[in-house]
Amino acid sequence: ERFGIEGAVISAVDLVRGIGALAGLEIIRVPGATGLADTNYEGKAAAALAALERVDFVYVHVEAPDEASHDGDTALKIRCLEDFDQRLLTPFLHGIAHAPVVVAVLPDHATPLAVRGHTSEPVPFAMTGPGIIPDGVTQFSEQACAAGAFGIVEGPRFVSHLFHRDT
Repeated sequence: ERFGIEGAVISAVDLVRGIGALAGLEIIRVPGATGLADTNYEGKAAAALAALERVDFVYVHVEAPDEASHDGDTALKIRCLEDFDQRLLTPFLHGIAHAPVVVAVLPDHATPLAVRGHTSEPVPFAMTGPGIIPDGVTQFSEQACAAGAFGIVEGPRFVSHLFHRDT
């Protein structure tokens, strides 16, 4: 309502779907979306592309890397991140290649493997699309992203950048 847009959420996690419902987002359930390493990445990408035909904003939540971190499984976390990149993000970006869409990629919180739990440090993000000026950051890490043009961004400012609105 604040930004005058309609949106949807795609997640296998009840908490995320509940927050989405409370925010007035359409809840999209994807068959095979599990919240684990075996989740249906391709289905989430396809559902997000289909949703963008009718809504302005889609939040796609992927829980698998977080769960691998809770388990302390480095190899599984790497595989989950690679699967996210190759099986969800790449097809999604191809699907919107000629659309005026802003895309942001970021974790919802940090879950370091060494801690096996959530921590409160800032998370890296990548954002691209109309109105987003490239800043030369070439790595996706906490340090590299913090040194980029956005620097460390608090939540409300991040949302303003995402929706191209002033807070």
